[in-house]
Amino acid sequence: MSGKLGEIENRIAATHQLDAVIAAMRGIAASRSHEAQARLAGIRAAAATAGAAIGEVLALAPVHAVAREAAAGRAAAVSSTVDERADRADGGAVCIVVGTEQGFAGALNDELVAHARRLDGARVHRWMLVGSRLVSAAAGHGVTGAWSAPMVAHPDGVPQLAVRIADALYARLADGKHATRVSVVSALPGESHLRIAQRTLVPFDFTRFRVSQRTQPPLLNVAPERLVAGLVEFYVFVELCETLMLSFAAENEARVRAMLAARANVQKRLTDLTQRYRALRQDEITAEIVELCTGGEAARRTAG
Repeated sequence: MSGKLGEIENRIAATHQLDAVIAAMRGIAASRSHEAQARLAGIRAAAATAGAAIGEVLALAPVHAVAREAAAGRAAAVSSTVDERADRADGGAVCIVVGTEQGFAGALNDELVAHARRLDGARVHRWMLVGSRLVSAAAGHGVTGAWSAPMVAHPDGVPQLAVRIADALYARLADGKHATRVSVVSALPGESHLRIAQRTLVPFDFTRFRVSQRTQPPLLNVAPERLVAGLVEFYVFVELCETLMLSFAAENEARVRAMLAARANVQKRLTDLTQRYRALRQDEITAEIVELCTGGEAARRTAG
């Protein structure tokens, strides 16, 4: 019976080590989520500044219609050389789905893919997938990405990844591949359960910006249409940065929830193992007492 006790002791020790690893992973995930959310204020301030600048330029009446057309040339990516019949033939929709690079995030990637397919699956012609785990989950749902990239492992990598996504999208447009709609599907942090959001990048919504009402127009050193196009590109970049940062925070919150669930299971296993250890130890003690009593009685009979 001592062999069984030794085996259970080893399992208890290994479970305690696993509990320590889970606690460390939970702490790291919580720290990364907090750091990501702390950087959102700067991203949103940049978006507000770019939005105000777009409103200032759109206030120029002669430029208003030209600005929309110029922004549409690259940001909206609708090719004027493709007729409506061809547009309907290939769908013309691009969906960017932002998932996770690492595991231990529950069913986050599967839910992201399922949500994206419910929203735009019938219209999406090209999928752009961010995160190796997401790519694997998408393959399980029958979704193949036309382009993919690893998700960042630290908030510092968000701007560079946003540039990669924007460059890949614009490279597609430069090749003459139009897109009537570009949307981004990602997870949101801040809740005890998973929340998924969809953001439309194309067509670019100018109505969200407050057009300046001042009588004196701004002094411009570049053509207004070129300025608006550049501002739109920058605004799309900032939107991608915000989406990636929110998704990174949500991924780590999902990992915290997964680690809490894992710790609850570990604690239950420890309780079960401890109870089994005590029961076996009690049986062993009882067996020793019985053996001693039996041996003592036999010795007295022999002496008598």
